[in-house]
Amino acid sequence: MSETPASASTLLTHAAGLHARPSLKLTMLAKTFATKIELALKPEGPWIDAKSIVKVMATKAPRGSTLHFRASGPGAAEALEALVGLVERDFDDDGAAEAPAKVPEKDGAGG
Repeated sequence: MSETPASASTLLTHAAGLHARPSLKLTMLAKTFATKIELALKPEGPWIDAKSIVKVMATKAPRGSTLHFRASGPGAAEALEALVGLVERDFDDDGAAEAPAKVPEKDGAGG
């Protein structure tokens, strides 16, 4: 008996598209699941291994692309839910973590 792959799709809204940082976050998350996970830019494929940073970055998916995922094996539904959630949260990339540290003011600097 063959298992039918689970599938999901979502809109890529990240300003840089599926560039280095988003690709890394996506593949790192995909690798946490034992299931086979694939990614495509069209429903009919071609499908690539979503756990391969090189292959994911090579898609060069621009902002506005629809990312199609499919997964098969144990935990397939959870894997797709997590990946779609990551994309929909804009890869958890709010920029706040990169704010520079506040520099303390010097005493007697103005007066």
